[in-house]
Amino acid sequence: MRALAVEDDPRIAADLSDALTPAGFLVEVTGDGEDAWFLGDTEDYDLVVLDLGLPGMDGLAVLKRWRANGRTMPVLVLTARGTWQERVEGIEAGADDYLPKPFRMEELVARARALVRRSGGHAGALQEAGALSLDTNRMSVAVRGVPVQVTALEYRLLAYLMQNRERPVPPPELLEHLYGDDDAREANALEAVITRLRRKLGRGVIGTRRGFGYFLEGT
Repeated sequence: MRALAVEDDPRIAADLSDALTPAGFLVEVTGDGEDAWFLGDTEDYDLVVLDLGLPGMDGLAVLKRWRANGRTMPVLVLTARGTWQERVEGIEAGADDYLPKPFRMEELVARARALVRRSGGHAGALQEAGALSLDTNRMSVAVRGVPVQVTALEYRLLAYLMQNRERPVPPPELLEHLYGDDDAREANALEAVITRLRRKLGRGVIGTRRGFGYFLEGT
């Protein structure tokens, strides 16, 4: 899953990346409002963590532009100003959740996971598709109740397929959410990950619909 962290304080930005990466997110960071607006308007993210106090363009203006342009990704707003009026303004502008500073990174990660689950239409932490089950809080995988050890990259792939379980996911979309703008975005890299997962999970878990993409069987 891809996440954009928009924070102009380098220390907090680094902390956000350090907290979200082990939670299964591929994190990109920017500290400038103009850059944030451009990235959010042209790239597909599963989550945005958006600070309101930004140089170039304030976070509220960025959020309003995204929503005006039809961008629907979940946005968790951060602000050092925690008045209820500002929270209302942020929510009315299109924020999905609001977290005043200072905050615990554990709470931010929990809220981030909940936002992603809700955006995919799933309320609970335990998600199932056929024989496969994912616990998004523990980042654990099981097949027919038997735990399976997977890498962080493999987990991200399964989590994205689970989040989009109602449709086959095309390879280019999977590559983007696995690697972002990394040079490893090649079809053979994706095929290698799929092959490893099929060995670990067994038959009847990850299916292929030729010409459309990959999907979780039993959905």
